[in-house]
Amino acid sequence: MRADRLVSLVLLLRRHGRLSAAALASELEVSTRTVLRDIEALSAAGVPVYAERGRHGGFALLPGFRTELTGLNHDEALALLVAGSRRGAQAFGLGSALASAMLKVVDALPESYRATAAGAAERLLIDPETDLLSRRLVAEEVPDAVVAEVLRAVFAGHKLRIHYAAVDQTPKWRTVDPIGLVTVRDQGYLLATRAGADRTYRLSRILAAEELAEPAQRPDRVDLDRAWQERSTRFRTGGDQVTVLVRVNPARREDLVGTALAVRAEEADSDGWLRLEVTFQDPRHAEWALWQLSTNAEALSPQWLRDSLRDRAAAIANRYGVSS
Repeated sequence: MRADRLVSLVLLLRRHGRLSAAALASELEVSTRTVLRDIEALSAAGVPVYAERGRHGGFALLPGFRTELTGLNHDEALALLVAGSRRGAQAFGLGSALASAMLKVVDALPESYRATAAGAAERLLIDPETDLLSRRLVAEEVPDAVVAEVLRAVFAGHKLRIHYAAVDQTPKWRTVDPIGLVTVRDQGYLLATRAGADRTYRLSRILAAEELAEPAQRPDRVDLDRAWQERSTRFRTGGDQVTVLVRVNPARREDLVGTALAVRAEEADSDGWLRLEVTFQDPRHAEWALWQLSTNAEALSPQWLRDSLRDRAAAIANRYGVSS
């Protein structure tokens, strides 16, 4: 919205002192022509913004001008700045709104707090894009138009029509009652009901969405954390689950447990290794988890899992065998 952009423009000039039209356009993600029109609008509204000519010129505010945003102390502003570094807002299409809000937070601080809070926030990094092994954590892309429609329906309490592509199924249109949105490891999910039954939809699989005028059938209040935990539990206890008996090197126990759905039993063997009975989502999940542990784990049962791991290892050995 233009009003929000004008506020952001003023706050950028407050923070940086002087910026060129090109720099403002880059920060606001608009064209330089739009910036020039916004500058004219601010001047007409009485905001003391002026242009400085020359190589190092640009736009600036008259000294002493500031917007009135009060009520935040140092620690509160620091908490907001650190929260603003998280990428969850990107999953819901709120990245630009978050950037604008952070500008307002910084500008709201008294002069004595501003530098220290911003500097402290720079020393805290939440959820970087890569882990220690340089594995890139890629957030799923969701079209802005889809996110906008979903958000409107969620906030307005209206029914939502979505074109959803479930795994291994032809995309279909369906009408749901949206409850709320959840982001987990940069993946966004829509919690909803359909014909009274709980449903969870991955945002990246929604190909199109349309907010309807009809009110959604949902409670006035919702505990999203509890709702997510309940749905997670149902997900873990459904499907083609398999239970596996495995021996594992104690040094790799956490790696095994971290990938399993549940640990049903555990005891120590005489050689110091651990014997665990663990549950996986399906056979493919079990094979993948054991393969990751290499010789630090041994599947004892079921036999099909032992056979599958043996055949996989034989195929690898054959691929890298000595050439004649």
